[in-house]
Amino acid sequence: MEKIALLCEKMGVAPEECIPYGFDKAKIDLKVLRRLKDHKDGKLILVTAITPTPAGEGKTTVSIGLSQGLKYIGKKPMLALREPSLGPVFGLKGGATGGGLSSVTPQDDINLHFTGDMHAITAANNLLSALIDNHMFQGNELEIETVTWKRCMDMNDRSLRDIDTPIRKDGFVITAASEVMAVLALSSDLDDLKMRLNRVLVGYNKEQKPVYVKDLGGADAMALLLKNAMNPNLVQTLDGVPTFVHAGPFANIAHGCNSIVATKLALKLGEYTVTEAGFGADLGMEKFFDLKMPYLDKKVDAVVVVTTLRALKSHGLAEDFSKPDLNAMIKGLPLLEKHLSNVQTFGMKYVIAVNHFYNDPKEEVDYIMNWAKEKNHPIALCKGFAEGGKGMVDLANIVVELAEKGSNFKPIYEESDLPKVKIEKIATKIYGAKSVEFSKKALAQLDTYHSLGWNLPVCMAKTPLSLTGDPKVVGLPEPFVLNIQEIRPSLGAGFLVALTKGIMVMPGLNKTPRALSMFIDSDGNLIDKE
Repeated sequence: MEKIALLCEKMGVAPEECIPYGFDKAKIDLKVLRRLKDHKDGKLILVTAITPTPAGEGKTTVSIGLSQGLKYIGKKPMLALREPSLGPVFGLKGGATGGGLSSVTPQDDINLHFTGDMHAITAANNLLSALIDNHMFQGNELEIETVTWKRCMDMNDRSLRDIDTPIRKDGFVITAASEVMAVLALSSDLDDLKMRLNRVLVGYNKEQKPVYVKDLGGADAMALLLKNAMNPNLVQTLDGVPTFVHAGPFANIAHGCNSIVATKLALKLGEYTVTEAGFGADLGMEKFFDLKMPYLDKKVDAVVVVTTLRALKSHGLAEDFSKPDLNAMIKGLPLLEKHLSNVQTFGMKYVIAVNHFYNDPKEEVDYIMNWAKEKNHPIALCKGFAEGGKGMVDLANIVVELAEKGSNFKPIYEESDLPKVKIEKIATKIYGAKSVEFSKKALAQLDTYHSLGWNLPVCMAKTPLSLTGDPKVVGLPEPFVLNIQEIRPSLGAGFLVALTKGIMVMPGLNKTPRALSMFIDSDGNLIDKE
């Protein structure tokens, strides 16, 4: 690994554009983007996966490993990932820095406070909450009657979902699902950030007309809290691939992609940018294409779909996915094919990345490799966890070949489609639903938003554990009905959030949180006793 200042120099970032946070991480000033605005973009590779399972798919590990593999074969790769949220870090999922030899460092810093971005986003969000309550307390000149804005906190805490304040009823969302997180992730510079903050919806007045931040004031103060957080964070893989870890919206209840500015920087500085979208191709990938890519001025060149034999067996209803069970793995393959079909629906070229575990049975490995070849699916066995870049050469070579051919992207809905139609197209074309059922509340909200002219893209809030809205339905489901219970405007981000039945925007901790298995030694090192 390189000292961070030397890594910046090798990337082509000037000393005055690199803001070190110690020796192993830095922020990169956004003026680099202005300086490189006429530079040609590199290739953009999007990593997605099948529907996640308790077995683990290792999408981030494969993303990191692919960048290492590209470096191993002589390319100049860049990596662009999301920042972890403390909720999952201390809850069920754990950290988000890869694993084994395909890891990003410094792991503990990235998974914990890092450079303070999450705290800045939380502070900006809650400053607005304080300004709203103070305005109402001090006479309520805007005659605000209904407040839709929520406080936030970067932790899983179900007790904060609904609270009472002296002014009104309120509640918390997790920071990673907050609108300020989405705004920061989708902003192209500070001016864009302020514009988006000003158009955030605060609530409605006594005449049921919308009230925005621009009416209340405070956007500049919020932007002041966020100005350093807007600068992408630079770290590196264990073998020195430059890695931007910046912004962390959840993919089940937000749009699930790292920041626009980090991805743009990577595209300007490298030959190949490897980035990922959260959860499966039904959630993160769809949101990358429909919500993020329009702001990139760059189309994805190839898609990597990650799976594991263990995950396929889990979707094939294996009693124990850690044991050999070829029949269960075969039963899980239709789900993989559905995700590949989703990629093809967008007109994209793809490769299957089988994230290899040391104890994967040879019979199962051979079966999936032969199955893919018979079906004409490009496939690579990935051993990045154990071997780093050397174990990812096959995937890297296929990705280079696919990226050179390019893809022919086609959207699944038209910009002019009404939000209700957009939701129905996502549900039927991507999830495989036979129909969509809207609650009376959701239909009334859609009518209101239509009257206000809010014909925006849609961000689906749905369980990541199933193509359906029911997390218990694994594998490729039978035809189903998707239930939409509520539509929330996220005007600063530029989309409407459609919440399926049962979705929570403030998660709770599981029965045995990972926090209870974390220990710190006298030198400050994390010891995970899982």
